[in-house]
Amino acid sequence: MHKVTIDPVTRIEGHLKIEVEIENGKVVHAQSSGAMHRGIETILAGRDPVDAHVLTSRVCGVCPVSHAQAAVLCADEAFKIAPPDNGRILRNLIQAGNNLMSHILHFYHLTALDYVTGPDTPPFIPRYKGDYRLPKEINDKAVEQYIQALDIRMKAHEMLAIFGGRVPGLCGTVPGGATETVTVDKITDFLWRLKEIKSFIENSYLPTVIAVAKVYPDYWNIGVGCKNLLSYGVYPDASGKKLINAGVFSDGKDEEFDHAKITEHVKYAWYNDDNGGLHPSKGKTTPSLDKPGAYSWLKAPRYDNKVYEVGPLARMFINRKQDPVLVNTMETLGMTESKVFSVLGRHAARAVESKICADAMEKWVMELKPGKPAHTPYTVPKEGEGKGLTEASRGALGHWMRIENGKVALYQMIVPTTWNGSPRDDNGQPGPIEQALIGTPVKDDNNPIELVRVVRSFDPCISCAVHILDADKKQKIFKV
Repeated sequence: MHKVTIDPVTRIEGHLKIEVEIENGKVVHAQSSGAMHRGIETILAGRDPVDAHVLTSRVCGVCPVSHAQAAVLCADEAFKIAPPDNGRILRNLIQAGNNLMSHILHFYHLTALDYVTGPDTPPFIPRYKGDYRLPKEINDKAVEQYIQALDIRMKAHEMLAIFGGRVPGLCGTVPGGATETVTVDKITDFLWRLKEIKSFIENSYLPTVIAVAKVYPDYWNIGVGCKNLLSYGVYPDASGKKLINAGVFSDGKDEEFDHAKITEHVKYAWYNDDNGGLHPSKGKTTPSLDKPGAYSWLKAPRYDNKVYEVGPLARMFINRKQDPVLVNTMETLGMTESKVFSVLGRHAARAVESKICADAMEKWVMELKPGKPAHTPYTVPKEGEGKGLTEASRGALGHWMRIENGKVALYQMIVPTTWNGSPRDDNGQPGPIEQALIGTPVKDDNNPIELVRVVRSFDPCISCAVHILDADKKQKIFKV
């Protein structure tokens, strides 16, 4: 048995360390470590509750919209307000626009180079010496799309800025709704950009994911993970029904989601032991750097004391009976439903979700009513409590806030990568990425491309999960 360490895993958001032990060519033990401390919850204590959506949207440069959305949902509940129709629709459009941008970013600019070989020049080198199998025609087309995707991401940013303002540092989403006034010109500007992005998803993104899946069929069996899935749901309509429903898939069965079953464990995280076993509405964030046995700054969120994966795969699988696009796509590829728990299952789910959301956005934007209000006035209460549960591109995102004497008394966040990248919990259960790595075949310890393919399929965002870097570490040279 021998150990392989990848530190940092590149082409993800933030700094993640992976350590695995390999025996007879397969991973038998894995650790996922977030190597930085976040501390944003501590910064928010004692501040005006209205500051929360401004400060938490600075948590990450890729996920600012989703954090702003979770924070304003949290404030809405604490302030006992609800947005008017225009405000609700604008929030959906802003969040979905950012998620489309993020999905395209993930596939083309973070993951594609695990399967596609570009020219021998940066950013395409240095690369792992892996099994790059795509036929030349498909590979060349994917490289061409790599460049085109940069332009499509720019248009997605422009699209969401029409109603949300510049990102990161989003200013268009606020408690009670949104700040922007709806006009016919803005609807038109939004729509023509959306149509170009939608065309790219349908004619480039989805076909390329399918082409990769056909050439790498073994990755329907690699990176299986815990097979328990969780979604908070996202994009509500006027009745409160969501485009993507909340739900739980646990031990092979569909269940209703109950937020009261969420707790965080800290036995293997650098936090005081009294921070563990708590619901986030009672959560604590007290660092303990020298804690024996700990190996991550990420806590270990658990639902009903079980390990759950979050993200596009969870959303699409939990909603497979309502919208069976993912299942139909897999049947087209000759795959059974069980193969969805895999590296390729995660990529397919992300691409399918992009199409579902782009289709819905075309409908939502035409439901906006020019000249009608987008915001409900409010007064910050002296006492209050709220939660904001939504879905970032990477998975279930939750904010919890308690207000005392008109100030933030408690603020806690559980981000998607805290779920997926978590260390072992108090019961010794490995986190989702750790479980997905176990059993992965590794042909060459010096080029462990199989490991980064598994990790990147989760689209980790360590920037959201942790925030402070040890600047005394020595500089390293590493493959991308």
